[in-house]
Parts: sequence; structure tokens; C-alpha cells
Amino acid sequence: MRFPWVAQIVLAAALGVFAAFGQAPYDQPAVLLIALAGAFHLWRIQTRPRAAAVMGLAFGCGYFALALIWIVEPFQVDAARHGWMAPFAVALLSLGLALFWAAAFWAARLLSHAAFGLVLTWTAAEMARAYVFTGFPWASPAQATINGPLSQVLALGGPHAANFVLLLCAWVVSLSGRWPVKAGQAVVLAAVLWSLHAPLQRPAAVLSDTWVRLIQPNAAQHLKWQPEMAEVFFTRQLALTAAPAQSAAQTPDLVVWPETAIPWRLETAGPALVEIGRAGNGAPVVLGALRAEGVHLRNALAVIDPAGAPEAIYDKHHLVPFGEYMPFAGLANRLGLSALVAQAGIFSSGPGPELLDFGPLGTALPLICYEAVFAHGVNAAPARPDFLLQITNDAWFGQYAGPQQHLAQARMRAIEQGLPLMRAANTGISAMIDPAGRIISSLPLGQAGFIDAPLPRPDPATPYSWFGDVPVLVFLLVALGFIRLRQTTVRWSYSD
Repeated sequence: MRFPWVAQIVLAAALGVFAAFGQAPYDQPAVLLIALAGAFHLWRIQTRPRAAAVMGLAFGCGYFALALIWIVEPFQVDAARHGWMAPFAVALLSLGLALFWAAAFWAARLLSHAAFGLVLTWTAAEMARAYVFTGFPWASPAQATINGPLSQVLALGGPHAANFVLLLCAWVVSLSGRWPVKAGQAVVLAAVLWSLHAPLQRPAAVLSDTWVRLIQPNAAQHLKWQPEMAEVFFTRQLALTAAPAQSAAQTPDLVVWPETAIPWRLETAGPALVEIGRAGNGAPVVLGALRAEGVHLRNALAVIDPAGAPEAIYDKHHLVPFGEYMPFAGLANRLGLSALVAQAGIFSSGPGPELLDFGPLGTALPLICYEAVFAHGVNAAPARPDFLLQITNDAWFGQYAGPQQHLAQARMRAIEQGLPLMRAANTGISAMIDPAGRIISSLPLGQAGFIDAPLPRPDPATPYSWFGDVPVLVFLLVALGFIRLRQTTVRWSYSD
């Protein structure tokens, strides 16, 4: 409390930066836990809601600035034209997301003097971040739990339940008191550190007799669409698809190419699709491609049969704002910003989540890139699939934090649903993931190749797959209402 207020703001921002080391590629969730506990301490010494909000804003800005530093990568693809925008993108995105945490700190101080209220409002802020303005739940604190036993909370209540548990533990660690409290804190801290870092003690996944080949062409984004290189990458994928398996038993029953894997529109790629079907050696090939439907341009996933015909098509429905479409495009056009609208992306969204039937393999819920970030979006499938299928072009995310964080989120979706997830990424990381979120087989970043992996069998439906975010939302509303009622009752008693 003796720190000047400006120094407290700087300390909050520094703690936020340290908290981000809980995320990939650093994977130090214990650092995240201690930094969160420090944020609870800073909240306690703020007597006014506005001051508490500033602490939350500073902590959030520091956290998101490091956790989302990979946002600069898309601007480096054409650095001469767009590189200057990278620092502004990081700063504005960090500030925008930090506003949710500022609101949590403000509301907690407004509601109560007890720091437990911050556990509830912070969890609620993370839930809001997943939904508001189409949502952007990237770098959720729960994402840092993916490598330890605590990750299995995702199957019970999803990412927001995991956030609540993590924040609850940070609150306990932040408590002050005499030795009984400190002894309890030590026990909690030891248990949480074990749950964040210990190997997962669960039986190995049950593997089916079905084998899947995941193709990773490693097409750098700045080369991907150049005419002289497009043919190189296409030929590379054909060769990887047609490569012999290690044994007859491991012959692929399904081949998966990444997002926008071919340089032609789907409706004009007939001869190329015939080559792809032939390379599959009797197995269907899933690939990403752009397609036009009237005046609409769509980011699509197509299933190509052995004859080279698209037998099923799925259109991406959750588009990336400012990357695939411009929010409030009509208003922007009226303001004379048509060039900005066109540069932000002109894709149209598909009708929504749907299942694809792969016959003996079962049904799949297709996810194109960014769609795997949303737990509630995966939960919105029209029926329970047998596996999740993600194709992505992570070349946009560079070769460091972005692709690894994206993989962590795919693993979260597998745990939440109790389903295996297969993932084909252009530049990596391609992987087969079991229902417990463990990686069975993968290809590292920046490497061209393929992996043949057996498809794990699904686990029984999880509580989260049944109920989604509703139980956590109801709990938060009831708990916050109780705190508000209790605080009001205390004020009345003082007035009496």
C-alpha cells in the first residue's frame, strides 16, 4: 500500500506480462497462478471501483500484449504494405480485451469488499469475452491448464469452469493470515501445482482399426498464392497423399489436407480434383478450398471421392473479423471506407455447424481454423459426432506462439467433448488428439510431411457436451446475486 499509485499500475502490467508465461510456447502455468494471486493482492488495496478497474486494465494489457504477440505475424506477410500496422494491432487488441478484465475488477469492488467476488466477476468476464462481438476467447487462463490433470475439468464444465477453478486457487493463495491459513495455502498450492504439471493418469485411448493420413505441405504464407509456387505445393501434397503406408494394416481410410489447400476455386478445379481422388488410392480426401456461390465467396471444406467429385461440402460459418469480413461493413461503406472493407475480407459465412458422414469411420464435426477456438460453437453441433475434424492454415500465425496456442485450444475441444480430434495444418502443427487431449502423433512446425495415425474411439458424452455453459452461467448469477444481497443487507444493518 506504500507504493505510489502509478507504481501499482506498472506493477499490475508487469504481473500481467508474467501471467502470460502460462500460455504456450512457455507453458509455465505455475507462473500464471502466482501472477493471478498478485492481481488479487492489488485489487484488495484499491478502495474505489475506478481504481480497481485501472488495475484490471493494466494487468490485462500486460497479459494480452505478450500472450497475443503473434498477432504481428499476419502483418509481416506483406511487411512493406502492412508492417506499420502491427504494433497498433497488438496494442488495440490488448486494450480491447483488457477492458473485460477492467470491468471484472470494477464490478467486484462495487459488489463487495471480499476478494472472492473477483473470482466470480473475472470468470464472468472471460465468459463474456467468448461471446461478445462474436467472441475472442484466445489466451483464456484455462488454456494454460492443458498439460496437466486440471485440464480434465474441461470435460465437466468447459473452459469457464476451468477458469473458475484456477481463479479460485489463485484467490486462496493470495489470502493473508496466521499459520493455519498459511498451512492451508501451502496444501492448496502444492495440489494445484501438481494438477497443472503432473502427467495425466488416465488409461491410454482405445484405438480403432481406422487409419487417417494428415498432410502438412508447409506452404509459407508469402509464397502460398504465387503462381510459380502454387503448383509446387499442390504437387507436394499429391506426392504425400500417394506415398505408401508402412504396412497394409496402416493404409489410410481417410486423407486430410489443410485449409485452402489448392490454389483454384472449388468449382473450377475439376482436373485437379481428379488427380487428388486418384492419389487417395481409394480413400476420400478432405481439403480446404475457396468456392463461389453466386455473389458469395466462401471458405469451404470439401470431401473428394476417389473419382474426384466433391461428395460433401461444408462452409465456414464463424468468420474472423477484420480477416475474413469487416464488421459493420454497411456503415463503413457509407463512411467512404470501401477500400478498408475490401482489404478486411469479403467472405460470406455458411449456415452453421453441421455433421459430415464418413460411412464406416462415423460422423465428423468439421472445423475450419478459427472455429476450433469456440467451445460453445463446437457444442452447438446438431448431434454428437464420432470425431472432430479441423483443417487450418496456421501459416498466418508464424512459427512461434500462435500455432502452439491454436493447438492447445484444439486439445481443449477434444477434452470438452470426449472426442478424438484430427488436425491438418498447413505449416503445423498437424496432430491426432485423443479424447483426453493427449497428442498421439504430430508433425512439428515448419516441416513438410504426413503422419499416419489410428483414429481413437470416442469416450462417452461428457457433462459439458450435454449442458454447455449453462450450469456455470447459472452458478455465477446465483453467487453474484447472493453477494449483492448480502452486501445490501450489511448496509441496511449499519443504517439501522
